[in-house]
Amino acid sequence: MIGQRQGIIVWLYSLKQAKMLRRFGNVHFVSKKLKYAVIYCNLDEAESLMEKISSYSFVKKVEPSYKPFLKMEFENSSPDKAKEYDYKMGI
Repeated sequence: MIGQRQGIIVWLYSLKQAKMLRRFGNVHFVSKKLKYAVIYCNLDEAESLMEKISSYSFVKKVEPSYKPFLKMEFENSSPDKAKEYDYKMGI
């Protein structure tokens, strides 16, 4: 059973070792242009994995993703009345 997940962004000097990051979690995305990888792991293991990953010589920087800590309920999410009228017209 999968619990809470945490994203970790790993900035790399070279993409040759990006395949090695699979042992730390699920590699979700690797950017060839900007040289970073996004890894998902369990929330309770995230801090220890970040320290372990940052100790490698091919890693430039390690950052956590803040998405699990953001509030996703927005206060003023009702559409504007003028826009609602335009949508009903079929424009």
